[in-house]
Amino acid sequence: MPDPVMLRPTREDDMPLLERLTNDPDGAGSFQWLGWHDPGLMLRRWKENGLLGPEHGQLMIAQGTTAHGFVSWHKVPTGHWAYCWNIGLIIQPESRGQGIGTEAQRLLVRYLFAHTLVHRVEADTETENFAEQRALEKAGFTREGIQRGWDFRDGQYRDSYRYSILRTDLA
Repeated sequence: MPDPVMLRPTREDDMPLLERLTNDPDGAGSFQWLGWHDPGLMLRRWKENGLLGPEHGQLMIAQGTTAHGFVSWHKVPTGHWAYCWNIGLIIQPESRGQGIGTEAQRLLVRYLFAHTLVHRVEADTETENFAEQRALEKAGFTREGIQRGWDFRDGQYRDSYRYSILRTDLA
């Protein structure tokens, strides 16, 4: 039986995988490849705060000693006093299609509800990203609607679906 999927803080030895997932078209995949960026960016951010801050964060997805990718979140204001977390993930190509992303998103939601006061966690995915839509739905998210022209990738604006899960959905 394989080790359970877990989330853990990013370590310095994770930097090559993070660079592959964010700065390599093959590693990022067609839905996450957003163009080249500064190759030292992730390491500098990690040195600042371990990629864990009050406005955003990132944890590695692992099974035993194997890192598969990462989950991330950032704060989105929803009202005068309220906010929610918007989450995302990238899984290395060799680990896709095994349910790892679904479990990682489920774990991240539980983590954010356990350690922050937010009531809502949301995620966006392109309308053509069927695998991520299935993963979010299996993780307990509800599709709320379409966002036309929401994101720009590969020379064109693309539509996305918005998904959410509320703290009360887990009760």
